[in-house]
Amino acid sequence: MAAGPRWRERLFALYFLSHIPITLLVDLQALLPPGLHPPGLRELLEWYAATFRDPMMLQPPEWFKAFVCCEAFLQLPFFPIAAYAFLKGGCKWIRTPAIIYSTHVATTLCAIFAHVLFHDFSQSEHLGPQTQRERLILLSVYVPYLLIPLLILFTMLYNPHYNHVEKRKRK
Repeated sequence: MAAGPRWRERLFALYFLSHIPITLLVDLQALLPPGLHPPGLRELLEWYAATFRDPMMLQPPEWFKAFVCCEAFLQLPFFPIAAYAFLKGGCKWIRTPAIIYSTHVATTLCAIFAHVLFHDFSQSEHLGPQTQRERLILLSVYVPYLLIPLLILFTMLYNPHYNHVEKRKRK
């Protein structure tokens, strides 16, 4: 494979590998009872929510809980498979699952972006973004989780290595 796609495969592998602990240790806190995670992880989540004014992680809306359920039961099992495929490199079989994953994640991020930009957080129990600047800072946390899946999607769709249609030989 050419050097161009290889750096992307390494980036994708790092993305999926890093997503495993993030999902298990941070994101699942939005679903699970508070006492299940060690106090240090809860404090980390509270620090993050206060620093970036993200009340969705401490007081998740029902639709956000549904996204976290998808992350736990659909995406989390895919993370090590995708990490393996992209670390190994050149695995064409990852194309369809990666397209499904990336379109799913991009769709969920559209809803999260809309919520961050347009929701009135003044009634939230936990401090949410109030100014446009605070909303943009919170969006900056979520942007990589949109951009990398979009890069995965475009790589799977348009890179000749993954999008090569093999011609059948005539007998």
